[in-house]
Amino acid sequence: MGIYGRILLALALAAAATGAGAQGQVNVLCSVPAAWCEAVAAQFQKDTGVKVNIVQKAAGEAMAQLAAEKANPRFDVWYAGSGDPHLQAAESGLTDEYRSPHLPQLHDWAVRQAEQSGYRTVGLFVGALGFGYNAEVLAKKKLPAPRCWADLADPVYRDEVQIANPNASGTAYMTIATFVQLFGEDRAFDLLKGMHRNTNNYPRAGAGAIRAVGRGETTIGVTFLDDGMVDIAAGFPVKLVAPCEGTAYQVGSMSLVRGARNPAEARRFYDWALTPGGQALVAATKNFQTMSHRATPQPAGGIRFSDIKLIVYDAARFGAAAERRRLLEKWDREVHALPR
Repeated sequence: MGIYGRILLALALAAAATGAGAQGQVNVLCSVPAAWCEAVAAQFQKDTGVKVNIVQKAAGEAMAQLAAEKANPRFDVWYAGSGDPHLQAAESGLTDEYRSPHLPQLHDWAVRQAEQSGYRTVGLFVGALGFGYNAEVLAKKKLPAPRCWADLADPVYRDEVQIANPNASGTAYMTIATFVQLFGEDRAFDLLKGMHRNTNNYPRAGAGAIRAVGRGETTIGVTFLDDGMVDIAAGFPVKLVAPCEGTAYQVGSMSLVRGARNPAEARRFYDWALTPGGQALVAATKNFQTMSHRATPQPAGGIRFSDIKLIVYDAARFGAAAERRRLLEKWDREVHALPR
């Protein structure tokens, strides 16, 4: 599946416990952590008898693959990942319009995501952007605790920062977009250049930076805060920061692939994934996202949005394919190309 760290999770599961044979199959491109992908695939097959083939890939890379395979899609459903790439996929004609019967039971932010895309995607979960640091490493190196986005460009954190590569990661692309909205484009790119000088690695997946923080491989990592809760729950000395200047939130989304080989099974999976039963297992896999169905319980220890200074993120602007391409090209040219 390529050299970019894609994790193939081909699940050839047995038939449902009743002994009935599988009723068709569905091919899912999954842009959340492996345990979550596996749990969703296993539970859907158990509930329906439909065989699930699932591949895990970061959101930016997932969209690139869908675009490359537009004439002959291999996948039926794109499950989760940051909302901006899903909006861009909708604009580019990579996904199909579908209005699930569960829409009236979803939170307003999930329905707005569907409306904005012409019902070519739907909100699946919500999460706030921020960063985390390893408290033990920070103390050992006698560094001050960062509190604001601007701190990540402070020379005191030279070689101490990680952020994913925005060409592959929806998390990192949303970070660029958030900076542009908060500070204006010139100041945003000055901040990104300062961060680049402090960055020791650009992992492919958005959660890669905070996983490195938990392991003590870097001091600071940009992340969605709910991803950081995973490391805290596992006992790592991670502290999370909602930046002082304010931050955006993502609406993790789900889309049906246009021209899918298994459209009926795809719609069945899509509808199931919007039910409390399909969403409650996210917490069971030790993830902390707030899910889109109003009846899905909030994970214990999840992020309290009332404690965060949130901006009204301009998803229409930054979810447009042309704007994404322009900002990524500018980041490649003016930030990533710079020596560190």
